Parts: sequence; C-alpha cells; structure tokens
Amino acid sequence: MSDQRRTAREVLALVTDDGTFTELASPESESRPDGPLAWQGYDASRARAAERTGEEESVVCGTAAVGGTRAVLIAFEFGFLGGSLGERTGDRLAGAYAHAREHRLPVVALIATGGSRMQEGMVALTQLQRVARQSALTREAGLPQIAVLRDPTTGGGWATLGAGSDVVLALPGAQVGFAGSRVRPPDADPAAYTAGAQLAAGAADAVVRAEDLRGVLEVWLRLLSEADGQGPPAPVPAALAPAGLPATGWAAVQRARSPERPRARAYLDAYFTTRVHISGDRCGGTDPDGILCGFGEHRGRTVAFAAQTGAGTRPAGYRTAARLIRLADRLGVPVLTLVDTPGAANDAEAERQGAGAAIAEVFGAVAGARVPVTTLVIGEGGSGGALALAAPDNTWATPDSYFSVIAPELAAAILKRTPAEAERTADQLRIRPQDLLELGIIRGIVQHP
Repeated sequence: MSDQRRTAREVLALVTDDGTFTELASPESESRPDGPLAWQGYDASRARAAERTGEEESVVCGTAAVGGTRAVLIAFEFGFLGGSLGERTGDRLAGAYAHAREHRLPVVALIATGGSRMQEGMVALTQLQRVARQSALTREAGLPQIAVLRDPTTGGGWATLGAGSDVVLALPGAQVGFAGSRVRPPDADPAAYTAGAQLAAGAADAVVRAEDLRGVLEVWLRLLSEADGQGPPAPVPAALAPAGLPATGWAAVQRARSPERPRARAYLDAYFTTRVHISGDRCGGTDPDGILCGFGEHRGRTVAFAAQTGAGTRPAGYRTAARLIRLADRLGVPVLTLVDTPGAANDAEAERQGAGAAIAEVFGAVAGARVPVTTLVIGEGGSGGALALAAPDNTWATPDSYFSVIAPELAAAILKRTPAEAERTADQLRIRPQDLLELGIIRGIVQHP
C-alpha cells in the first residue's frame, strides 16, 4: 500500500499520539431510500463500501493529540466511494468544525477524495458551500486550519478543505488538482496535477514525506495553537549600536551591498529556535529567492516572519508576505519583518504579474494589522518595494544598512546627473542609519547577531 493510499484509520494512527484519538458522534441527516435522488442501487453501493472499509461514511472525524497538541482531525476514507462528499459527509464535516470552535481547537484535514458524489447530484455539490461556511466561521474564530493532501485530492475537496486551509502540506506523488483524472482533457499534462506542481505554482506550502508528517504537523500545531489568545509581545531589538556607523551615504550603500554582511537566513537562525515556512501566493506564483515567510519560536513565543533576502522582491513574494501577515493577524501572532532589497523586481514580467497591486497588498496588510509589527532593516532599503514591509513607527536598522527613496544611481539618473555623481547624491539623500534616526524614520540602530 502506498503512503498516499492508507486508510483513514491508518493515516490517523500515522500522525496522532498513541491512544489519544476519540471519534466524534455523527450528526447525520435523515436517511432516505437510495439517497436524496432515489438513485437506484445507491444504498447497495454504500453497503458494499461499508463492508469493504469498515466505515459508515467517507470521513472519520475526531479529536486527538499530535505531539501533545490537541486538534480536531478529519480523515478521508478513499475506499468508501472514492472519498466522495455527500450529504452525510457534510454533516460530519460541519460537526467537526463546530466542535473545533466550541473547544478552541485547530483543524487538521487529511484529505483523499475524488470530489462530490454523483449519486447525490446537486445535493452533494452544495456540501461544498457548507464546508466553505464552516471553514469561514472557524477562520473568524481565530483558529488555524491545516490540510494534508493525500492521493488523490481533487474536485471540491481540494477547492474547499484543501486549498482553503491556512497551511497546505502534501505527500510526495499525490495527485492534486481541481480536475480529477477522468474529467481532464485527453492531452493534459499529468505532471500538472501533482503535489509537486501545486507547490511550484504557489498553491501548497510544502511536500512532506509520510514518515516526517507527524513531526511536521507537531511543529505547525504547536506554533499556531500556542499563539491563540496569548498575545505575545512584539520582538524588540535589545542593544543600541551608535558606534561603527558609515561615514558617508555611499559608504552606507557599499556596506549594505557587501557580500560579507549577514543575510536574512543568518538573522532567522539566530532569532528562532524552531521555524517553519509557508510558500506561495495561492494564485500561481512563488518567490523563494526574494523572500522567506513563516512562523518561528522565540523565547517560547510564536512570531511570524517575512524576510527579504537581498534580491529584488517579485509580485508573488509580496503576495506571500501579505498572506503571512493577514494570517498572523487573524491568529493573534506578532510579526517581524526584515527589509533587505534593492527594490521591487521591475522587469516586464513583474509588471504583467501585477507588481503594483502586490506591493499595495503588503502596504495594506501592515497598515491594517492589529498585532504588533516590528521591522529591522538589515541591508538595502530600496524604495517602496522595501517600505511596504516596514512598520510605521516601529522600524529599526543595523549599522550595515541604508533606506532610500530610490537607489542613489537611479536617483542620479532621474536628476539627470552623471553616474559619477551617484556618490554625492547618496550623501544628499541622507540614507545612513544615523540620518534615518535623526529624521525620525527609524526608532534606533541595533547590532546584528
């Protein structure tokens, strides 16, 4: 049996602590002969599925501990009519979400489904609306939702429980896509309907091996669940560092561009004892070279991070950062942003991907955040592409950083100056950390780790 084709009970045993799973009661709709459409032979099909799998429906719902953190778990049984969603499935899912809200528990959906159940027609399809409503209520309650995509995850199950979750993990080789294998165009590339393809397209956060799944879920649940209601303080830099500052604006630029200075990963490694990453903007793109986003543990508290890596940030990167900030705000998690970019990517493809709108999303997410947002400028702070991630009135800078309305070379070009005048322009722009402090742009200058 493949990792993806485990039964519902087997996948529950794979990820939960021994002896902790308790199945929830099933609040099922009134039974009608052969279902809501009186589909001839439907009852017989369900009876055969029950005999074959030992289950009464296509989902098993209950509570359990995962690495010590309690959660509501929803496990699909693909052997029961292809894990399809019907009216009774909707009843069970609605009950599971309601239990999660009542007891303040996160939701983990272990999905393996072919979609809606044909024998129930539109009654089955409308269960997707029920699921979407339950997910929305759970989101409004500030509870995290994590999906694990097994083989296969297609149709409405992917478009609601899967893609609608806050964090989307997938098993290697799992078939994932809205279109199931029997309804795709005959010439469709099968590689596009896989977990790996969804990761590359920004629709999933990570592909995780089955043997690693419990450990990964344990970290995610601990970080996101412990944040609930605690209101951890924002991370505030501790030590001011007035010494060793750049003498000129151009010196500040050179220090910020030096390959010797620490980059985002070094700061994240020094700050967090544990961290996990989200990936993708959920609309077709990723920017792994431009920004790192996720959640980490700092001194026992959960902090979200969005860290630029020194490259030009692409539209998908900004949208991923906005997604991270909105999720953190909903869960009550403070946010740390690290600014380090010469500016937003400005090539033609970036414009076609909606650079302006993506940057606007981040400005809006930071401006609207109810949780503390703290920013540290660790390198180049180039124009609005950097400012979008900066917290108003709570931005700090390291001695090897600068922040400018635009790169000095480009400023010189705009002012119709020669390239040789870029150095003088850098001084005039007052972009050094000490200049920014004097101008009231930053709160202080801090040493890097």
